[in-house]
Amino acid sequence: MPATDFGRAIVRILAISGSLQARSSNARVLEAARRRAPEGVRVVLSTSVGEMPHFNPDCEADGPMGGAVAELRAELAAADAVLIATPEYAHALPGSLKNALDWIVGSGELYGKRVAVISAAPSPERGANAREMLERTLRAQGAVVVSSATIQVTHLERDGLGPTTVAAVQAVLDSLVAR
Repeated sequence: MPATDFGRAIVRILAISGSLQARSSNARVLEAARRRAPEGVRVVLSTSVGEMPHFNPDCEADGPMGGAVAELRAELAAADAVLIATPEYAHALPGSLKNALDWIVGSGELYGKRVAVISAAPSPERGANAREMLERTLRAQGAVVVSSATIQVTHLERDGLGPTTVAAVQAVLDSLVAR
């Protein structure tokens, strides 16, 4: 059930960047989504991916995980939907993002959750391999992938996103909140 803010329903979207780079295009696209979220939508940026320990199922046998694992699980449990932006490294998704998702396999926070996948890239034909792998991983965990697209972020947009990029981000947000 969505959170409420003084009687109005709030849709809470957890935004996760698959990039650990400080000036990542993917992180900037998520920040744009946060700033431009329509009324009734709150986009919350997760920072836990870069803090995750290497996935090891034996650790779970010792008891509940704390730290970044518990933080990501709590963020996902509190979210109505998830927006993941990932770069493509060597025709795949980044290991840090896959590692974070591996920690969620046994706990089920993604089951039934609406998820949009984007890849911010310098050209529209890039990012397809990472998105395909990410979609497969998300569906294996029971997520409902409602949108998947590469959003072109050119090198000219290093200091700010242009109107075409912002419109693409808005379309992805709209797909997440559509019922």
